[in-house]
Amino acid sequence: MTGPGATRAAVEAVWRIESAHIVSSLARHTGDFALAEDVAQEALAQALVTWPRDGVPANPAGWLLTTARRRAIDAFRRRSALDERYAALAHQADEAEEPDWDPDRIEDDVLALMFISCHPVLSRESQVALTLRVVGGLTSDEIARGFLVPTATVQARITRAKKTLAAANVPFEVPPPDERRERLGPVLSVVYLIFTEGSSATGGSALIRTDLAREAVRQARVLAHLVPDEPEVHGLLALLELTAARFSARLDADGEPVLLEDQDRRRWDRSAIVRGRAALAQAGKVGRGLGAYGVQAAIAETHAVAPSVADTDWGRIVVLYEALGRLAPSPVVELNRAVAVSMADGPAAALPIVDDLVETGALPGSHLLPTVRGELLTRLGRTDEARRELEDAVRLCGSEPERRVLDRKLAALGPE
Repeated sequence: MTGPGATRAAVEAVWRIESAHIVSSLARHTGDFALAEDVAQEALAQALVTWPRDGVPANPAGWLLTTARRRAIDAFRRRSALDERYAALAHQADEAEEPDWDPDRIEDDVLALMFISCHPVLSRESQVALTLRVVGGLTSDEIARGFLVPTATVQARITRAKKTLAAANVPFEVPPPDERRERLGPVLSVVYLIFTEGSSATGGSALIRTDLAREAVRQARVLAHLVPDEPEVHGLLALLELTAARFSARLDADGEPVLLEDQDRRRWDRSAIVRGRAALAQAGKVGRGLGAYGVQAAIAETHAVAPSVADTDWGRIVVLYEALGRLAPSPVVELNRAVAVSMADGPAAALPIVDDLVETGALPGSHLLPTVRGELLTRLGRTDEARRELEDAVRLCGSEPERRVLDRKLAALGPE
């Protein structure tokens, strides 16, 4: 493919791969994260005009970085007289056309970019939007489509995030080792949140948004490379790989959801399963035991190696959910434990767990609780109660594909 379309695709491909390096390098040089992101975007816009006309440069990433640095110098020049930072930056630009792209600094720069994008002073929505923009290289339109919000909302979140970071005087740096583990938690949770929305969309017509999920997997791989001595990073990567391995079997030819018991396991991505199991093994080798992500990955691995639902080691999964409940207690974990108990010991053993959640008012407004309770009551032959639960689940469910699954379960119960 040649012509403007191919050149635009080349610009976008370079940007998707190198944007994190470019923004992080600029942030290190300028000491101004917001300015770095702005001038990087300006360089991208200039590439979309220049490259189709003049051809793709021999060093596309270097061209973008050099152009962005010149924009940064212009910005400093506009802001004030020649301060020390401007003088240093201008001196470097005069010395060489090609940027001093130090490979020994790139990894630290990208890691710093991830930490600053997920800084605790930002709201979770802002952390997600900023991470996808500056680390993932996604446009505001792409982020908006992924999370089903207006583009203006995404742009406002990113603008607010940059202002907040500047107001809080957040430094562009990798936290020292004694703070890194604590600060790493929010970074991992943002990557997990991005993947979860891609894996099981909370709204809209699509059940799976592979672009979001793949981006999260890519970011988890980057993190595993950058901080190889943290077991939870490998645990998260393992969880995402093993979960994504089932994507192709979760939808039929018409895009309708396929339940686990009906999935053709030959369609599971064996390469992803191998990568996920290797990451889980690495998490174990690092030591200090598996964390919450690692335990979830162990659950996913148990499914991945089972030849069928009937032959799955449900007893092991129950034990793993009990461990997960101690590491990261939540109503969702308890609900999943109930499902595992129902498969291991029958629905009568699981129903009290779900009823306890109902009594405590857990998961208000969520369709998950009535969905599971409806399933258990169906298996127990308590049809009228099951119907009421599934009707509630349909009413509360925001995903169109999941609503259709629930409608089919209701229809299978027969007339009242």
